[in-house]
Amino acid sequence: MKDKVVIITGASSGIGKAIAGLYADKGAHLILASRNVEELDALASTLKEKTDKILVVQTDISNSGDCKKLVEETLSNFGKIDLLINNAGISQRSLTMDTNIDVYKTIMNVNYFGTIEITKLVLKSMISSGSGQIAVISSVVGKFGFPFRSGYAASKHALHGFFDSLRAEVSDKHIDITIICPGRIQTNVSINAMTEDGSKHNKMDKGTAEGMTVEKCAKLIVRAIAARKKEVIIAGSEKYLVWLRKFIPSIYYKLVANVKSV
Repeated sequence: MKDKVVIITGASSGIGKAIAGLYADKGAHLILASRNVEELDALASTLKEKTDKILVVQTDISNSGDCKKLVEETLSNFGKIDLLINNAGISQRSLTMDTNIDVYKTIMNVNYFGTIEITKLVLKSMISSGSGQIAVISSVVGKFGFPFRSGYAASKHALHGFFDSLRAEVSDKHIDITIICPGRIQTNVSINAMTEDGSKHNKMDKGTAEGMTVEKCAKLIVRAIAARKKEVIIAGSEKYLVWLRKFIPSIYYKLVANVKSV
């Protein structure tokens, strides 16, 4: 990965931040994108000991202008894009009947529309250069539904449909598509999750707190990207819900129907 140009969205914390550190170790040229520019600047300062090729771009991926700015500034500074890691996203913790429709729209604008807009902008450059790789951080709930996450699960299901289709379309253009499906990872995803009225959940889920460390998750993600895998599940015991949903759905339906709290 030395001297490869890598864009990471949602790089200011959690999985994105951990991934950035690993690619800095490899000598990649990093473009760090997030809404939180202060955290990005702090991260860039720590990573400059490993690589001096770092560009910070304040980016709200639900804003079309920000998406265009991110790609334009990357190409202006580095002339190419080798790897895009679509990591930015937001989760949900609320019952469907209680959730305002605007919450669903926000989740889709960030997790789906923003992600595919950046992807389409980057794709044009990759096709022109004749190579590239696009990775998207989905979720195990991109493979099944789960209570209190109807909008989040829907957005991740949508990503799978989009990127599976895109993979088929660019199979002859030397562009690889990797879908990453993490399970419970020790990040602030539940704290920052949206509730029924759009406010933050502001609570750490027990499952999240007991999940895989973000460092281990990031290492497995970087390994999967390097292997150019088409799809990978990175999770603890929750990964078995994927197989239950596929092979013994009756048990899956009973298990998720018994989930009565966040």
